[in-house]
Amino acid sequence: VQLQASGGGLVQPGGSLRLSCAASGFTLDYYDIGWFRQAPGKEREGVSCISSSDGVPYYADSVKGRFTISRDSAKNTVYLQMNSLKPEDTAVYYCATDSSGCLYAATWSPDWGQGTQVTVSS
Repeated sequence: VQLQASGGGLVQPGGSLRLSCAASGFTLDYYDIGWFRQAPGKEREGVSCISSSDGVPYYADSVKGRFTISRDSAKNTVYLQMNSLKPEDTAVYYCATDSSGCLYAATWSPDWGQGTQVTVSS
């Protein structure tokens, strides 16, 4: 299972971006999908995850109230809407999945792929 994250870019503090996570050859609806990020010199951290069974979203405390994860089944895509961006949100963002589910996202070790760079700077 390989996912591709896209939609990153350069945005000013307070701005917004929407990241997309797409897959080919399988249906994302059947999988828990997580967003992760890694800033320079820091470990990769979980940002958000959406359950396949009930659509329940999970968020890291640092992004609660600012980020929203959602699915578009017709487009076979999971989105991460990021509002009120801060410089500390600067990182490479990845999407991933694992059969263990969102509750165990901290243990996931998928093929991370290239990710998409998000830079928040004035």
